[in-house]
Amino acid sequence: MSQVIATLIEMGFSKTRAEQAVATTGTEDVQIAMDWILSNEEETIIQPSAQTSDLNLVDEPERDTTDNQSITEGTDDSTTSQVAKSIKCDDCGKLFSSQTDVEVHASKTGHEHFSESAEEKKPLTEEEKKEQLARIEAKLKQRRLEREAKEKLEEKEREMNRIKSGKEILEAKKRHEELETKKLLELRKKEKEETRLAKEKVKAQIEQDKIARKLKFGGMPPVEKVESTASTTAIVQRASQPQSYSEVKLQIRLTNGSTLVHTFGAKEPLSAVRLYVQINRTDDPGPFSLMTPFPRHIFGPDDFDKPLELLGLAPSAVLIVSKA
Repeated sequence: MSQVIATLIEMGFSKTRAEQAVATTGTEDVQIAMDWILSNEEETIIQPSAQTSDLNLVDEPERDTTDNQSITEGTDDSTTSQVAKSIKCDDCGKLFSSQTDVEVHASKTGHEHFSESAEEKKPLTEEEKKEQLARIEAKLKQRRLEREAKEKLEEKEREMNRIKSGKEILEAKKRHEELETKKLLELRKKEKEETRLAKEKVKAQIEQDKIARKLKFGGMPPVEKVESTASTTAIVQRASQPQSYSEVKLQIRLTNGSTLVHTFGAKEPLSAVRLYVQINRTDDPGPFSLMTPFPRHIFGPDDFDKPLELLGLAPSAVLIVSKA
């Protein structure tokens, strides 16, 4: 195990992550390997393949072994050749043990002046290891805080989006309800207008009949018509006799066979029953009429404004909904 891997393990990194950092960067510098680990925290651990990361900085000069060459011995000015053991940054004085470390250092700092050095890079002391470990912990803590702050911000944005979406749904539902209410009011207004026009048409027809009778009989109504008028008056008088009922319970049968049961006021008009059916019906929508099964009677527009008690529906009755 190399000194760099051992140092990274002592700092708290896993052996696999330390081996991957050294194999990927090809460095013998603890700081560079540590920076790679911190910059690739989420990278999948890949088992490093066997590869050599040692860099021969300077090859030893080849020795001439020919018989013609001789070496002068005993001279005072002879010097021993030195082998470069590291590369030194002339800008900051830092030592590096591989060309990869030099390239990483140059890319990070912008330093450009390097030279070979016979100095051997010393291993980290205990104090240096503690200092690097403290820096690593500080960086990890800072990144963890940044990640937590980012997650909180994203969660806050998601919550705001949920609230906004909920408000939009409520507003859409409210607009839909207001539109449905407006449609019902317009429909009821239209029905009232149709009823009014029908009444006016009937009145106009009655007036025309009166004028025609006067012209035909010289101002005297026919005997048959007088008798019919008397019988009609008697029926109206009997129907208009005051009733003691205050409520009317109606059982309304829809076209699909289902039944609606509701209690109305005896003074409420038949149009209130029609509006109740329009709002609560479960069968197919569309124009409809109301009628009593026995005796069979279909209520027309003239009956819409008449009280339920006057129509003979008190205290209870059955109405059938039929398609108009």
